Amino acid sequence: MVRGAMSTRERSSEPEFEVYHPNRSDPGAQFTRAAMVLLLLASIVLMLAITIGGWNALAGMKPIQIIYILLYVVMVVQVLRWSRGALPVSAALAVILGILALVSISSWFDRTSTGFATPGLSESTLGALCAILVPVLIIAVAARGFTQGWNVEEERPVRRDYIDPRARPV
Repeated sequence: MVRGAMSTRERSSEPEFEVYHPNRSDPGAQFTRAAMVLLLLASIVLMLAITIGGWNALAGMKPIQIIYILLYVVMVVQVLRWSRGALPVSAALAVILGILALVSISSWFDRTSTGFATPGLSESTLGALCAILVPVLIIAVAARGFTQGWNVEEERPVRRDYIDPRARPV
């Protein structure tokens, strides 16, 4: 019989299925997700402090800083939505940001020559913020989350009386 030609009565006797993600209820995966969100938010705050504090001195980096902040906001949203694809992207962005931060540390501390613009925050403060920003933790946490299988899906029948033993009561 053709599936589309079934009557409503016949269709209602078929079991309904739902998509279930078993690895997302694991406490380790939830901790990794929370750690990833906190690290991304901390990086956003540091990048905002560096951008606002060094606005006068950031010659060509203003658009890149703004783009990076926006990309990290998108990564936070994607990690909150359990998107496994956000993990390698945020790790790659963190590698590039780490390179930029390492290069900029020495340039913030070596601003004794003439011709440099005076930033809003002191040069040593901005250099220290860049040193803190080196995102080694983001890379490590993203790698850990990538191995946890956030994308694993199972189909299971929808049962109204079914209680998941791994689910917490609300």
